[in-house]
Amino acid sequence: MVTRPDAPAGRGRSLRPSPVRVLAEERGLEVLTPRHPRDDDFQGRLRELAPDCCPVVAYGALVPRSALDIPAHGWVNLHFSLLPAWRGAAPVQHALMAGDDVTGATTFRLEEGLDTGPVFGVATETVRPGDTAGDLLDRLAVAGAGLLVATLDALEDGSVTAVPQPADGISLAPKVTVDDARVDWDAPARRVDRVVRGTTPAPGAWTTFRDKRVKLGPVTLTDERLAPGEITPEGLVGTATGAVRLGEVRPEGKGAMAAVDWLRGVRPEPGERFR
Repeated sequence: MVTRPDAPAGRGRSLRPSPVRVLAEERGLEVLTPRHPRDDDFQGRLRELAPDCCPVVAYGALVPRSALDIPAHGWVNLHFSLLPAWRGAAPVQHALMAGDDVTGATTFRLEEGLDTGPVFGVATETVRPGDTAGDLLDRLAVAGAGLLVATLDALEDGSVTAVPQPADGISLAPKVTVDDARVDWDAPARRVDRVVRGTTPAPGAWTTFRDKRVKLGPVTLTDERLAPGEITPEGLVGTATGAVRLGEVRPEGKGAMAAVDWLRGVRPEPGERFR
């Protein structure tokens, strides 16, 4: 088993193992935690173990050719998109923010390029109207686990062949930053909805009110009309098209609460806006 090194976590910032390491060690599996897969000690131990195949899920580091060549059947990566769409670190978030109706999971042979390798298999998943990135990722993790096991079984019995990705339909999904998660109230309501859902639970959609940050949970589209960013005591906020209704908010320094409860406390003035 390969996972990241122990990392600082919690208020005390003490070193803690990844959940993958904890689970593997509970089951008596050897765990390798290289700082980078190009490390000589790591590659030496991998050669000693002589794996037939190395399945990979959300590892977060590019594997060099010297390591890719060690397993007899290479490294098989599970990626949460229908490649070549949304290559990169945040495929689920970008699929939601782009308004995709269908996404899925793909198994492919890892290459030195970013998610460019030939494909073994796919599983499709319909994007539901209220899906957040967390919701969609939960379903893809279950479907993808089955796909990965099926791919490994097929590699073992020789019943699968990797197929090159098409040259058309390539899109990129870089990591979603906190700045990406800031809501632009001058955008159409559907775009606001997609950004909020695509950045929930992380990094979390946000805006500012009276120069303080407010995190936003998923919103509901309405037919009401308000100026972009304008807030009502009932929890409506204007966009470039129809207003959206706020659900849950998390004001700076406070816990999550219903938007109407928060607005009852802050009492926005007529015409006051999110920025």
